[in-house]
Amino acid sequence: MDPNASAPDVRRRPSRLPYILALLFMGAVVVAAWVGRDSYRPVIAGEVAPVFTATTLDGTPVSLDEYRGKVVLLNVWATWCPPCRTELPSMQRTFKALQDKGFMILGVNVGEKWDTVAPFLEDFSLTYPILLDKDSSAMAEWGIMGLPTTFIVDRQGRVTHRIVGGRDWDDPAFRARLTAIIDQQTEE
Repeated sequence: MDPNASAPDVRRRPSRLPYILALLFMGAVVVAAWVGRDSYRPVIAGEVAPVFTATTLDGTPVSLDEYRGKVVLLNVWATWCPPCRTELPSMQRTFKALQDKGFMILGVNVGEKWDTVAPFLEDFSLTYPILLDKDSSAMAEWGIMGLPTTFIVDRQGRVTHRIVGGRDWDDPAFRARLTAIIDQQTEE
């Protein structure tokens, strides 16, 4: 072997594991929905938001009812979900811009444990509460079939929007609509 020869160009392909896991998870949710189709129904705009309780990373129980009187963006996500990861920074910026107007974000991680979620969040500077829904009961209760799924809940506890898939929460049109919801709810 020639010592002056350069090493072969070996490039690592990005891991497909997160995508495979996401597909398997979504497949399992669809199968569960099909098998339990009589009781598995998505929550839609206009309905009263189902009450649920989950725990913060430090183990404190939190209920959606605690935020009655605020407009709540409830984002259901997982660490293995690429669109979930992508939207976290813009979601934080939206929270920071609107939190003083009676707005709250609750990030609900489904199906994962503290030792997976806590290290993952070290890469983000999130200041809104992250809740752990270890048994995925929120997914069943809210009829979620894909991640991320986000709900906007008004000050009276009614769902105003159901948003499936990742978003750029900095988008001016979306921010204007969200601000209008918050302002409308303040005036009523």
